[in-house]
Amino acid sequence: MGRNYLTENLPGTGGFIKASFADFQVEEIPLYLPCGEGEHLYLFIEKQGLTTLDLLKKVARLAGLKERDIGYAGLKDARGITRQWISLPAAACSQEITSGEGGFTILAKARHRNKLRLGHLSGNRFRIRIRETGPNALSLAQATLAELGKRGVPNSYGSQRFGVMGNSHHIGRAILKGNFDKAAQEIIGRPEQIQDPAWRSGAENFIQGDLAGALAELPYRLREERQLVEKIIQGKPVRKAVLEMPRRLLRLYLSAFQSELFDTLVAERMQDLGTLWNGDLAVKHSNGAFFLVEDAGKEQPRADALEISPSAPLFGYKSSPAQGRAGEMESTLLQQENLRLEDFRLGGGLKMEGDRRPLRAPLTETAVEQEGEDLVASFVLPAGSYATNVTDEIMKTRVECPEETSS
Repeated sequence: MGRNYLTENLPGTGGFIKASFADFQVEEIPLYLPCGEGEHLYLFIEKQGLTTLDLLKKVARLAGLKERDIGYAGLKDARGITRQWISLPAAACSQEITSGEGGFTILAKARHRNKLRLGHLSGNRFRIRIRETGPNALSLAQATLAELGKRGVPNSYGSQRFGVMGNSHHIGRAILKGNFDKAAQEIIGRPEQIQDPAWRSGAENFIQGDLAGALAELPYRLREERQLVEKIIQGKPVRKAVLEMPRRLLRLYLSAFQSELFDTLVAERMQDLGTLWNGDLAVKHSNGAFFLVEDAGKEQPRADALEISPSAPLFGYKSSPAQGRAGEMESTLLQQENLRLEDFRLGGGLKMEGDRRPLRAPLTETAVEQEGEDLVASFVLPAGSYATNVTDEIMKTRVECPEETSS
């Protein structure tokens, strides 16, 4: 699926992002601040080179806790400087947490009455450097941000949802359809997409059926991949070996497939993201409530004011389908995948209930300035929306640091 843009009428600036951690900065805007008393210790942490899950592992080890005891509001990538709150059950900590080695610093501490939960987040504030932009970059970026401020930002997930090798959604599709041989091959990796020679050799051996050779070559850091191969060597059916992988990882694969389907629907309506159709399930941006659009003409002024937006499904067995033209698009996509909503009711704790998500997101507090050949853009997005959708629209390219584009 080729990339198209909401602001296709405006030229891009070119350039690339994420050349260094400092080039991509994000700070969570919490739904609430700790009140100063209670059983839970909130830590405001700055990290770099760590995902949120990496951070939780480090903190859990230092505090003598299990990872599930630690609360967080949102997931943040490794490639950047990110600031977010986490919470710990204070009484259960075996030792006081101080800034640890290897990528994180504690900026603030406070007590609160409840554990921090996923979604306890208002939005995120971004500051992103776009390097080596072309002529007239500042004026082009200003024009793009102004249009996005009026029309909203495409609410796609994009490639960052599909893992390091860009194939998590393929794994999820294979699991959902019961093609576990395909799922296992994708988990080990496609050789042509792997740069590490040992890993690539291991993946080639796996495809050729040389399981012992695959295990001998796969790097030890690929713990889940090695365990998968070991179980198959021990005689377990591939289906069982795949489904015995960590539930969190399996759900991540399935979620990535949901995201790909959602992105397909966003792309199909790209130039109509703010246009309501009769039968749409529209979402109120103020509170996330959905309602059926019965008179699109009557509701359109609210959409024009970015108070409401049409939505698309994150398909699941409890998904509420749209009606009319939007509903036909959704059902056609499922038919093309040869799937039914009921297929998302997997066993073993993997059932996917589904949800809906707005096709676009409001963009606020925008600013951009020129520094030599670079641009520095800052803006705020709601929780769950991706900054790369903004930078994609500005640059009209999809390029990160040049030496890392093939990894």
